[in-house]
Amino acid sequence: MTRPVLQPGPDHPITVTPHPERIVVRVHGQVVIDTQNALVLHEASYPPVYYLPLADAEESVLERTDTATYCPYKGDASYFTVSVDGAQSIDAGWAYESPYPAVAEIKDHIAFYPDRVDAR
Repeated sequence: MTRPVLQPGPDHPITVTPHPERIVVRVHGQVVIDTQNALVLHEASYPPVYYLPLADAEESVLERTDTATYCPYKGDASYFTVSVDGAQSIDAGWAYESPYPAVAEIKDHIAFYPDRVDAR
């Protein structure tokens, strides 16, 4: 089955811009990522989503899961559980490892659900 591929436009705008402030994401008190190189993705009327460089992540606490989703504007998303000191935040983050060209900037970045991490 062929999945639809949609382009952002006036009815569904998407922008990706640098975020000027530092972002620190913690889970159970441990720093998962600390970056000053975040991107913010604004999509239609949805709340902004912050994409953080995987290069700035403590990758030893990220475990890929079998969860996957599809967005016709961004592509296939892979999910990650954060494991810290025996505690887990299941499917806390996701990444578009091969995003569609319209959002190519988010490649090699991860986003987190705000209710599954501690962020500032």
